[in-house]
Amino acid sequence: MAGQTRRRGAALEEAILRAAVAELTESGFAGLTMDKVAARASTNKNALYRRWPNRLALGIAAYKQLATAAVPPDTGELRGDALELLRQANRHWSSPLGAILRELLAAAGGAAEFLAQLQDQSGEAAAAPWLTVLGRAVARGEAAPEALHPRVATVAVVLLRNEFVVRGVPTAPDDVLIEIVDEVYLPLIRRRGPSDV
Repeated sequence: MAGQTRRRGAALEEAILRAAVAELTESGFAGLTMDKVAARASTNKNALYRRWPNRLALGIAAYKQLATAAVPPDTGELRGDALELLRQANRHWSSPLGAILRELLAAAGGAAEFLAQLQDQSGEAAAAPWLTVLGRAVARGEAAPEALHPRVATVAVVLLRNEFVVRGVPTAPDDVLIEIVDEVYLPLIRRRGPSDV
């Protein structure tokens, strides 16, 4: 250890997060422990607990390092865009990374603080591509401007998330995605107009 500089601040936090990401991808949330992360980051557990109060908070921070935002498709029509966004979400939720997210959601239970941290990832960031495709639909005349509301825009992906979280499916069949878009999402978008405000 002679000559080794002690890491502090951002450098130490980055090393801890790298270690947590590695543990999370190798062992899932169930195998993530503060001891393993501290050992992998070559630090002590106190350094972890000063930044994250428990392994759930650390797991969420590590997941956020792994997750990437969806790229909005542009098929030229709202139905095609909505289906492609749902298919992207379905692939994510069915992937090993999606399994980690499901573990984190289950561990968070009803704890609003932790759910809010996860929704930072699945809320505003997830709403952006939906608002983009919906904005294009408004510009093409497929939807009224009143449909540009985050809760309206994301209702399809919320229904898909329920398939995984509530029903516990490992992946949603494509006919379920089509049903969500055709039977719920598009009728909701088409009904949103000046009289609904």
